[in-house]
Amino acid sequence: MKTESVAQNIPFVGRKRSLIEDARKERASGSSSPGPSRGGENFVFEEKEGTVTLNILFALSHEKNAGFFKTGKVFEVRKTCASLDMSCRWRASIKSGLRHRFNVIKYTCVCLYMICMSLPWIQTFEAKLLHIESRPGRKSKNSGCDDLEFFMRCEVHISDTDIFINSLKRVADDVRTIPEEKVPWFPRKIRDLDKCNLLITKYDPDMDQDHPGFSDPEYRKRRCFIAELAANYRQGEPLPRVEYTPEEVATWKEVYRTLRTIYPDLACRQFLGGLQQLERECGYGEDSIPQLQEVSAFLREKTGFQLRPVAGLLSARDFLASLAFRVFQCTQYIRHASAPMHSPEPDCCHELLGHIPMLADKEFAQFSQEIGLASLGASDEDIERLSTLYWFTVEFGLCKQNGTVKAYGAGLLSSYGELIYALSNEPEYKPFNPEETAIQPYQDQTFQPVYFVSESFEDAKIKMRRYSSSIQRPFSVRYDPFTCSLEVLDQPSKIQHALGQMRDDLKILHSALEKLG
Repeated sequence: MKTESVAQNIPFVGRKRSLIEDARKERASGSSSPGPSRGGENFVFEEKEGTVTLNILFALSHEKNAGFFKTGKVFEVRKTCASLDMSCRWRASIKSGLRHRFNVIKYTCVCLYMICMSLPWIQTFEAKLLHIESRPGRKSKNSGCDDLEFFMRCEVHISDTDIFINSLKRVADDVRTIPEEKVPWFPRKIRDLDKCNLLITKYDPDMDQDHPGFSDPEYRKRRCFIAELAANYRQGEPLPRVEYTPEEVATWKEVYRTLRTIYPDLACRQFLGGLQQLERECGYGEDSIPQLQEVSAFLREKTGFQLRPVAGLLSARDFLASLAFRVFQCTQYIRHASAPMHSPEPDCCHELLGHIPMLADKEFAQFSQEIGLASLGASDEDIERLSTLYWFTVEFGLCKQNGTVKAYGAGLLSSYGELIYALSNEPEYKPFNPEETAIQPYQDQTFQPVYFVSESFEDAKIKMRRYSSSIQRPFSVRYDPFTCSLEVLDQPSKIQHALGQMRDDLKILHSALEKLG
């Protein structure tokens, strides 16, 4: 049940641009393509210098087969084609549920051998065969013919691409190329987060005249110092400590004391439980600003999340990628003392009070990580949709508890005015549905006109997982918490290995159930 409206006299000062707007700017400017900070890696499936990887489909009709079978010594291909790298193993795959027998494998080798020997370029330049598959051709399904269709993946020099394709067309049918799927760079190991440092909007008080600290040179100098600590940080190093000034602590105290009075009635129980633990174990309170080192250690013990210092608002792609590793990028500077209840940008009040108590909850931590995992290698359009989902859940989400709507979003829990407004009779509520939420217009110049209400974090996680599966990527990813790395599941062998690990876990659970009778 909503409370009565008490927010009419509470002013709103715009948050300026949000994560969603940053995602739109990235898409418009094409900045999702990694820059020099990525070490030159542009794609997951990258091409080698001077060569291009070609995916080719071609067919061999029944009429052309006889000549190929006259060739003897099928398995001497590697000796004969000296300039063609046949180091990869031949294999026939199972396609459309049809099992290929040995004679099909032999036939495949013979056909490729004859094609190679028929091409005029075989002695003039090198080509590297990476993969070969065969399957019954599309015509054979209806006609009963012995046609075969081949998929071949190979590397050739860029300058030789045209002659390679034209030569192949002279000895094969229906030759066509499939463009290589290119995916935006994303981190594979937790140390790769050192490269995820693209600041789209820094809200630098040196440049933004509307920033409360613009006319305060001491504040600007202080902000620069703290931002420099974050910029110099590298994964694995001790988190930098900031010795906060009495004025900074006074700002924190006013924010903490004001919000703490309304949390019991408006915040969800997971937030309240996390905040109480932080007060007991990490020194949360009015009189001091918590240090990232202690808070990060607390989170790692509770949910496996850890903190990383950041100099400002990251790009949407980089920020979401960090969540995939259970890393939360956290600012250490604090808002200007002249506006303690408002900040045009994320600051330590927003991070430490709004986000951290929720990240101490296992269900919410899993929900946050799955948004990050879904973002890896996603298109710019999907990044914008995921940013919108993040905005209406992690930042401004509501949930039902005991028949009452409560807040769990950090943007609400760190904003006195909007927290009261969101749980009043003013805004519209909609049930959380990722497909609808992902395209909902957002508002950053006033309070949100619409908030999305989840039945529970578990329900939100199930819906988010279903939505994530619809994102078009040529692979899936799996996080390994032991090595803090990501495995790209783009080959059957990798999937089989992952299934093997899952079977071992299921055996442990089965054994535990048996012991319980």
